[in-house]
Amino acid sequence: MKIYKFLHEGRARFGVLEDGGAVRALRGSPFDGDMALGDERWRLEALQLLAPTVERPRIFGVGFNYRSHILETGRPLPDIPPLFMKPDTSLLAPGGAIVYPRGSTIVHYEAELVAVIGRRARHVRQEDALAHVLGYTCGNDVSERTIQRQEMAMGLMTLGKAFDSFAPIGPCIETALDPGALRLRGRLNGTQVQEGETADLLFGVDALVAYLSRAITLLPGDLIMTGTPAGVGPLRPGDRVEVEIEGIGTLANDVVEERA
Repeated sequence: MKIYKFLHEGRARFGVLEDGGAVRALRGSPFDGDMALGDERWRLEALQLLAPTVERPRIFGVGFNYRSHILETGRPLPDIPPLFMKPDTSLLAPGGAIVYPRGSTIVHYEAELVAVIGRRARHVRQEDALAHVLGYTCGNDVSERTIQRQEMAMGLMTLGKAFDSFAPIGPCIETALDPGALRLRGRLNGTQVQEGETADLLFGVDALVAYLSRAITLLPGDLIMTGTPAGVGPLRPGDRVEVEIEGIGTLANDVVEERA
């Protein structure tokens, strides 16, 4: 099942994709456990899509989680997931503009699978972890590398990941996927620049949910960006970046220069 969030008559609504391309309204929110179908329907292409989560989600990121990406950086395999967080102000809808910060010279795309939490989770066993995941979507962990490298030299990873618009998410949540057997691709201006398989993840979604829930109560709508495969590279204003994951779809965003 594909769940979309969209703007309708000034308010956010959720709906599910039906055969034939229509989106049928949900009466409530899947994050409140309300999956009752309404009667309204719209054509998908006519909808203004929003990031498919709660209004202000917590966004957890994982660095160096694909073996291919770790190898290209020359780093050893980590013993635990290298975690960081992105603020909710970094959240960006499908089709929204990634803002290239004033004064920056190195900003990179990172194509990622994102797990969307659907049920409260605390002290979850790894074998039970996926039962707390509503589904999966596409994400782009946009990163300001100059700041990130300065932070990492001090053992930190915060501001370089945290700029406004640096967490594009979407276009929908797919609930019926095996997160350990997906192919993802990143494209820049139509050219493929990243390709990977989630089988290459060092820490899978089940391990990440279990690990995070040891310390943090995960809540419906929380997002876990699971890491990026090899091939990360620079963005510039005027670029168009796409993240495609089989079974989910394509997340596309343009890059614009920050204005005063």
